Amino acid sequence: MTGTTPPGATSERAAANWVRGMFGRIARHYDLLNHLLSFNLDRRWRARTVARVAHVLHRPGARVLDLCCGTGDVLADIEKHRREGVFGGDFCHPMLVAARRKVTAPLFEADALQLPLRDASFDLITIAFGFRNLANYRRGLEELLRVLKPGGVVAILEFSQPANRAFAAVYGFFSTRVLPWVGGMISGSREAYAYLPESIRKFPGAEEFAAEMRRAGFAKIEFERLTGGAVALHLGWSGEPRS
Repeated sequence: MTGTTPPGATSERAAANWVRGMFGRIARHYDLLNHLLSFNLDRRWRARTVARVAHVLHRPGARVLDLCCGTGDVLADIEKHRREGVFGGDFCHPMLVAARRKVTAPLFEADALQLPLRDASFDLITIAFGFRNLANYRRGLEELLRVLKPGGVVAILEFSQPANRAFAAVYGFFSTRVLPWVGGMISGSREAYAYLPESIRKFPGAEEFAAEMRRAGFAKIEFERLTGGAVALHLGWSGEPRS
């Protein structure tokens, strides 16, 4: 695996800059389009992610990071469980401005591949629909491991590829034909909503991504497919998992 490959980007730095600029341009309409284009299923997917890691959220003294936090939807769900020791990070400033309207957690602007954080800083890291936009997937996984405490958990919610051929065909038509048209019309950036389905198509399937997490050093990996495999939720543990 390498990382995201937006149009015209010839290096990891160029890819990261392109993605940052693209999300900055669509930040104002991001929530509306997420809910509209997923038929509100994105709310359910995020809620499922938070439910799967609730045991960590309820652990006394746990430190939690929502990385690639975007406009803060996952953070807002996390804050329903706990307020202390919760942080959000993203490398796109307009996204963080939008997140500030929803959450009280401290927010910081940083690249997920070079986090300004000490080793073994967090018990839990969540990433919802941001990992596939990293310029280097292996380095992203290694950085997650670096900042996780022993026994810490990462939850990566990301688009995937449906296994059912009929559903995959419908999903493919919607993502390549309908999504760019509707997203471009509302956001004013057809380029962004042409990139997004292409980034989904290029991202590893659930089994392949689980194997990559294992190769990166996670001690235990679990994943579940949601909505017919259109989305996959991966959980990975650093060191021995804790109950």
